[in-house]
This record gives sequence, C-alpha cells and structure tokens, in this order.
Amino acid sequence: MPDFPAATPRARVRVPLRFHDGYSADAELVTFHGLADGQEHVAVVLGDPGPAVPLVRLHSECLTGDVFGSARCDCGPQLREAVERIADRGGVLLHLRQEGRGIGLYSKLDAYALQDRGLDTYEANAALGLPEDARDYTAAAQMLKALGITSLDLLSNNPDKAEQLRTLGIDVRERVPTGVFTTPHNVRYLRAKVLQTQHTLPLGELTEQTERTERNERTELTNLTELTERNAG
Repeated sequence: MPDFPAATPRARVRVPLRFHDGYSADAELVTFHGLADGQEHVAVVLGDPGPAVPLVRLHSECLTGDVFGSARCDCGPQLREAVERIADRGGVLLHLRQEGRGIGLYSKLDAYALQDRGLDTYEANAALGLPEDARDYTAAAQMLKALGITSLDLLSNNPDKAEQLRTLGIDVRERVPTGVFTTPHNVRYLRAKVLQTQHTLPLGELTEQTERTERNERTELTNLTELTERNAG
C-alpha cells in the first residue's frame, strides 16, 4: 500500500450546473485539506450511487476546451458527457488543476504553436523540454479516499489513469470508455493519443479522418495559391 498522507474534506456546497445545450444537473462541490500537490482540485459529486460501485472521471482542467469551446481537443465534450453519465449512475467527477497534461496553460499554448508547424502533441511537449505527460494522480487518490471511495469504475480512455490509481491503492474495477468527439482540428491530436499512449480510441477511423483532413488542407492550399497567382498576374 503506498504511503501518502490522508486528505480531509474542507467544505461542501450545492451548485446547480447548467450547460450550453440546456442540460442541467445538481451537484455537490467538495474542497479538501492536505492534498499532496497543494493545488485547489475540486470533487463534483453527482447523482446517487446507492450500493453500486460509483462511476468516476478524473478530468484535467482545460481552459481552451472546457471554457472557450476549442475544437483543438475533445475536453469540453468529454466534460459535458461525463457530468450526465455520472449523474445518471451516481459518482464523482474530479476536476484537477492539470492544464496541458500538467505543463500549464502558457506552455500548452506554446505547444499548440509547435503543433501548427507539424509536431504532434507529445513531440511538441518534448521540443519545449517538458514531459509528454506530467500528471500525477496522488491528489486524486487522496480525494477519493477522503470521500470514502476505494473501489470504482473509471470513465476514461487513458490506461495510465487506471494504472496510477491502482498503484495508489484504489480498486479500479473497470475502465469505461468515453465517447469519441472528433473535429477537423483535433483528429491528429486524438490519433497521437492512440499511437503514443495507447488511449482506447478507434485508430482506423481517426487515421482515415486525418488523411481526409490533410487532403482537404492540401486542396485549400492549392486553390489559394492559384488564386494568388491569378490576382498577381
């Protein structure tokens, strides 16, 4: 059993949640004392699991996706989906202060600029001298134990989350995949997650969509070049 200090609930407050598509859910937000990394993570308790094993999602905050609706990732749709699925079954969403897989907002935006030059999300982090994924889930395990949760089903496509929780003494009974939320702007990102970190996403479908997106981009570039040459002539 790993040796780390226990966290304790700090405060609980009821918050009605409302989403842009009209979906709503009542939640209890829980804050904590004693989290290992000193960050202000929040547990969002939804529904009533009763005697069942709760459904849990570890959701790393994403300002661009969660708040501004960026199409470069799938974070916003995953957050929306997770709230409804957890509310229906009963469980907890841990909203973790881990922007950019733990590298921070500014570095994530720097990585975006490198992705625009052709690097994938992991290569961009490495080019900045940063870890491909800097997230540690010790605080998440502390939060779960403080809520009395030691066995759960994990809503995630990421096998690393499940393995870290198991190492930290949490019984992950089953890993439940999320939906697949693709846009022309995030298919390369999602495909890289399959290839680099074995996320449970449909590789063939993502590869096909990536190739289609790249063909469209080449066509648009060719058309723009021809238009520019005609105007210059």
